[in-house]
Amino acid sequence: MKNRVEEYRKLFNEKQEDLANIVGVSRQTIISIEKGKYNPSILLAFKISKHFNKTIEEVFVYEEGEE
Repeated sequence: MKNRVEEYRKLFNEKQEDLANIVGVSRQTIISIEKGKYNPSILLAFKISKHFNKTIEEVFVYEEGEE
């Protein structure tokens, strides 16, 4: 799954650590999400999306054929 977390985080002028603290995870989790190495739980995806005032679909992009 692709995502736009890094793009939105930079638009908000936030560091990875800032976002991690806001949504209640470690900085390493944010790094892994941004690199596409970790797919967040639905709850975490909601928290991140809500923080950016975006829908989940605007932040996280599912591509057909991904499993």
